[in-house]
Amino acid sequence: MKKILFITAVFYITFPSFGQKDLELFRINDDPILVSEFKQMYEKNLTIAEDKEANTIESYLELFINYKLKVKEAYNLKLDTVKSYQRELETYKKELLAPYLYDSETLSELVEEAYYRTKNEVKASHILVRYPSEGLAVDTLFLKNKIETYRNRILKGEDFEKVAKEVSEDPSAKINGGNLGYFKAFQMVYPFETAVYKTKLGEVSEPFKTRFGWHIVKVTGIRPSKGEFEAAHILVRNSPKSESKIHSLYKLLESGKPFEEVVKEHSEDTNAAKYGGKLPRFGTGKMVEEFENNVRNLKEPGDYSKPFKTVYGWHIVKLIKNYPVPPFSEMKTELTRKVKQSKRVKVSDQALLRKLKDKYQIKEYPKALIIFQKNKKEELKIKELNAVLLSVNKKKFTQKDFLEFIKFKNKTIAESFRDFKRKALLSSFKENLFQTNLEYRNTLLEYKEGLLLFDLMQKKIWNKASKDTLGLKSFYIANKVKYGKELDDIRGQVISDYQDELEQKWIKELRKNNMVRVRKGALRKLKNTYNQ
Repeated sequence: MKKILFITAVFYITFPSFGQKDLELFRINDDPILVSEFKQMYEKNLTIAEDKEANTIESYLELFINYKLKVKEAYNLKLDTVKSYQRELETYKKELLAPYLYDSETLSELVEEAYYRTKNEVKASHILVRYPSEGLAVDTLFLKNKIETYRNRILKGEDFEKVAKEVSEDPSAKINGGNLGYFKAFQMVYPFETAVYKTKLGEVSEPFKTRFGWHIVKVTGIRPSKGEFEAAHILVRNSPKSESKIHSLYKLLESGKPFEEVVKEHSEDTNAAKYGGKLPRFGTGKMVEEFENNVRNLKEPGDYSKPFKTVYGWHIVKLIKNYPVPPFSEMKTELTRKVKQSKRVKVSDQALLRKLKDKYQIKEYPKALIIFQKNKKEELKIKELNAVLLSVNKKKFTQKDFLEFIKFKNKTIAESFRDFKRKALLSSFKENLFQTNLEYRNTLLEYKEGLLLFDLMQKKIWNKASKDTLGLKSFYIANKVKYGKELDDIRGQVISDYQDELEQKWIKELRKNNMVRVRKGALRKLKNTYNQ
């Protein structure tokens, strides 16, 4: 009969890439279980367990050993090879991996940058030289020279608005002289946003590229954000008598007539009038500039503006509520989500790739790439492409791998190889993460084993308890005094108790058939951690 042994030696397992050391807490046969894994599960259990006895280290260790014995049995039964299990595990791995595919330091900087650009708004005008409609297969130096010519005209004294109306390929410039109004983080493409925030007030930027073409910008305003607003308005649409009408409505308000009554009787925004003139909550860049500025100038809820004109007509606007920009601590989670979903996260991706290039052993084999440069990919035969093209930490990527990668891509071979190398680096990083990051390792193990255990319990205990009618009946008869009711009246409770008995018998069998060795020194250190 096999039983639990207590061994006094302390064993460390080292995670080489990060220099992390972890104690071995116990071993089932030849498989070590680490202290960090136990701690993660134990501390999670502390927050939900109601039984104080189960919260002691010794009690939970017994439960944890039982848990690991069941998991080992699941592997013995090859439940990890079931396709439905593998599909669900792969889905979870992708979700779990996502936060690790960013450079955490760069990501934090991007989030802090986004908060600064949420708190501080900029106003800018721009001139655009577009890429041609057929795409980027054009001499972009020619386009850059064009935009530099326009910039030099402005630096020599020509008015930015005049030049923008004359040469900018943004159609709206003919009307607004390139004026984009005020904006903040996430309202422009990231390269444009960054160029504006890096340009000083009153200055003209150096030429820069976005996916639209080449730009120059002039920063014409910087101000602290006031957040978002709820407002209501009275609208009189443009007509020969609109100005006199709006002023007469203003006099009604000044005489004491409630704003909502004036809206209901006179406003020509019929949709908003149904709600007392109330508009959807808005922030910078969501309304025309004149409208937004008049709302910003109102100091207290209930204040209303003097009449003013926009392209839609004449307005009087009332402030209902101002929502200032929350502190960083409140916005951090939402900003992190937005950064990860935006194109700016590529900055973090690139930082991670740079670190991986410095850290990993990468070797390229340029001669193996020649065949792709000399032949069309449709002409290449996979069976002939066995040469190594790239190795990352001794993992080899062949010509076959590269051909598969470029099968549906239309980039040049040089560009494709750069992308292929990035993918190979990330692939190696993902594969190594289980060995190099304790948090990732233990979280993945918990989910992986939890899935296995669910399938195993269903197979060994739950299905058996509900379908084994003879066994259930025998169990009930043996415990009839305890229940005091007929089986059909308390079947659910009897099934639950029968499951518990089956599980206890099964655990005894697992304990008998496996050797469990607890490391006494590691257990003592663990207990001291919580005693302190």
